[in-house]
Amino acid sequence: MLFEYVCGGELFSYLRNAGKFSLPSGLFYACEIVSALEYLHSLSVVYRDLKPENLLLDRDGHLKITDFGFAKKLTDRTWTLCGTPEYLAPEIIQSKGHNKAVDWWALGILIYEMLAGYPPFFDDNPFGIYEKILGGRMEWPRPMDPVAKDLIKKLLTQDRTKRLGNMKNGAEDVKRHRFFKNIDWDDVYDKKLKPPIVPKVNFDGDTRNFDDYPENNWRSTASVSETDCAAFNDF
Repeated sequence: MLFEYVCGGELFSYLRNAGKFSLPSGLFYACEIVSALEYLHSLSVVYRDLKPENLLLDRDGHLKITDFGFAKKLTDRTWTLCGTPEYLAPEIIQSKGHNKAVDWWALGILIYEMLAGYPPFFDDNPFGIYEKILGGRMEWPRPMDPVAKDLIKKLLTQDRTKRLGNMKNGAEDVKRHRFFKNIDWDDVYDKKLKPPIVPKVNFDGDTRNFDDYPENNWRSTASVSETDCAAFNDF
């Protein structure tokens, strides 16, 4: 599955360069993600890999979600353990079966990270991250906008049946939260909101907004030993 080239680079790069986003910037990106998730969920598609690295900016600064490798069409629940440790919902870690509610949890993580500059559950070891997620242990940076904090708490509700976005009114409950009180959702859908960041782009194929990952050291990499190769002989 191919997209057109999206030349603005990853939201991740802009967030790391800025340290954290201002409240209006975080609000803008949250709006566009809510609109995208609402559309995916209307098609019964759960995305399952929301994170700054998978959000690209187009030439005008609007978001595009990319990397649908973990996306799945659901009729009920699924049990596959997949995603990025810091963004996993409790029900994924506990193998209880999960549905589109995991995307709303991940949105809560993302909004926190955009406004704080780091995710709410962090540890050097993935299992340490899982323990913190399941324990619900998180600290709040100062200052943190109280309305944004309330939205994040309601998205990071351990009980998915009470999680914002996964109740009777679905995405409408998220869109009606006070955090989005001045938002015209038709304008969001039509991309009429003014992006906080407009990428520097000289031409359609410009790659300057993507980090460079050199691949010229592969020739010096040692070959796999015969012993290691033998382990795969039966496959």
